[in-house]
Amino acid sequence: MTTADFLISQLKRAGMRITPQRVAICTLLTSKDAHPTAAIIYEEIKKVYPSLSLMTVYNTLNKLVELGIINTLGHIGDDNVHYDAHNEPHINLACISCHKIIDIPSEHVNHLEMEISASRGYKILGSRILYYGLCPDCQNQISS
Repeated sequence: MTTADFLISQLKRAGMRITPQRVAICTLLTSKDAHPTAAIIYEEIKKVYPSLSLMTVYNTLNKLVELGIINTLGHIGDDNVHYDAHNEPHINLACISCHKIIDIPSEHVNHLEMEISASRGYKILGSRILYYGLCPDCQNQISS
C-alpha cells in the first residue's frame, strides 16, 4: 500500500467521501518533498479538476491533520501553513529566505521518542522538529 493509498483509506475510514479530487490531494501530498501549502495544492489540482474548491482542499488537509497522519509545519516566514505527509521520525530544515523545506532522517529522533515514552509513559503518535535558518543557496546569495 502506498502512502497515498494509506491516506485515502484513513479518510474513508473517518467517513469522508472519496472523490477524485481527494485522491489527487493525497497523491500530491505524498509525491512531493516540497511540503506544500493548501494554495499550492489547490492551484496544482485545479488544473486537472476545475470544479475543485479551496474548501475541499482545506477540509481534506484538516481531516488528515486531525487523524494524526500528516503534520502541519506552520509558516516559515511566508505566512503560509505547510503540510508534511512524511510521518517517519525526521527533522525538517526550513529556509526563511526561499521557504524551501527539506527532510533530514535522524536516528536521534527515534531515540528521543523512545526516551520520552519510557520516562513519561506517553504513547508517542508523532513528532514535529523544525529548524529555521538559511539554506546554502541563500547563504551564497547573501555573501555574493
